[in-house]
Amino acid sequence: MAHYHFIGIGGTGLSAIARVLFERGEMVSGSDITNSQIAKELKELGMDIQIGHKKNNIKNPDIVIRSSAIGDTNPEVIAARNKNIPVLKRRDFLGQLTKNQKVIAISGTHGKTTTTAMTSWMLYECEFDPSYVIGSISKNLGRNASAGDGDYFVIEADEYDNMFLGLLPDILVITNIEHDHPDCFPTEKDYLSAFHQLTKRIIPGGYLIACADNAGVKNLLNTLAEKVEVITYGSSKHADLQIIALNHITGKGIRFKIRNNTNRLDLPEKVEISLMVPGNHNACNATAALAIGAILKAETSKAINALSSFTGTGRRFDIIGNANGITFIDDYGHHPTEIKTTLTATRNQYPDKNIWAVWQPHTYSRTQELFDAFVNSFSECDHIIVTEIYRSREPQQAYSSKILVNALSHPDKHYIKTLSETERYLKKNLSCGDILIIFSAGDANRISKNLLNWFNTNGSSHD
Repeated sequence: MAHYHFIGIGGTGLSAIARVLFERGEMVSGSDITNSQIAKELKELGMDIQIGHKKNNIKNPDIVIRSSAIGDTNPEVIAARNKNIPVLKRRDFLGQLTKNQKVIAISGTHGKTTTTAMTSWMLYECEFDPSYVIGSISKNLGRNASAGDGDYFVIEADEYDNMFLGLLPDILVITNIEHDHPDCFPTEKDYLSAFHQLTKRIIPGGYLIACADNAGVKNLLNTLAEKVEVITYGSSKHADLQIIALNHITGKGIRFKIRNNTNRLDLPEKVEISLMVPGNHNACNATAALAIGAILKAETSKAINALSSFTGTGRRFDIIGNANGITFIDDYGHHPTEIKTTLTATRNQYPDKNIWAVWQPHTYSRTQELFDAFVNSFSECDHIIVTEIYRSREPQQAYSSKILVNALSHPDKHYIKTLSETERYLKKNLSCGDILIIFSAGDANRISKNLLNWFNTNGSSHD
């Protein structure tokens, strides 16, 4: 039994890896700045979790694994190195984590969390008993990670800090490619280059499953020199798996068909799928998952039934409740395409409702680099509130999201600096029948939870 210590164990990435190792019978300890819900859950499982980063937390582990946000001056990093204990980032450790299993890596700027969750649930229902690491909690599986006994390891392949370049995929999915994380990839060319490097890591005889609708993916495929089997999907008539006859079912998700245009997959000529999660993008995510199932020769009917019963993941169009006739939704969207796509799906689900969007911009670099795209992302909501920027890993700057709000042409736009002020405004202005969706990769999701509790207690708005 080895001892692994995680610095930043409360984050979604490290907590998932820690859970897999713990379920395998390894000794796991960790620390984090705050006593988050994830940290509490890991402690309840039996892991040694310390709050605060202190050199005394390093109790002679075999390996220390740190999040990308943890720098070289961290006291635990220094203490480990003084003891000659290896200090690794996720990228350095993923090969060891996934060894002896076949890797199914789900990558892309958007949709990778949902597609990873769909795939993990589908393979679980098809009795493959996969290991998996998901960037959020799967509602079906009730967790974000598991050490299965099967041959396959499904993993969300995060591009930030080039984490995904630590993987050697047997099957690689690329959902889409759009410039993101400018603090890590200063130019669009840098970003595309990282995905190209990832395709080179597909093992011989492996598969690349790629969305034929996305310009960035098509650009990548046109320059692909590696000899891998490519399966494409999407609404394009040139896709191997073509999405057709898509219908939005008000309040109940979507229904669509997939036409199999290739003889390389063991699927019927046409299949029909109903999803409980809304949006054209989720039709694409489910089609990618079904392609994986076909490659692994999963029973088609079981795979379709599993996808039809998929209920989503935390903070991805996550309907957290209803109070006073108001529907409260959390979403992790922090890129302009994610926001625009999710708002379109919201409008399709609730065509006659009054839609409020609250957006907490995530990082100064992304807000400034994608400024023009953000300005054009909110046409499908009736009201938009923008809070101050969540700086995350970046140092404090004088730049304010108020600049972006001033550039919006939306008829009902508001810059409200703090989350508490935003809550007060919404208490006064939300009405029965409204839809409230919070876009945040930071801490603004507390708004929806607080308001849900408040309306449940008070029973009415406009106090």
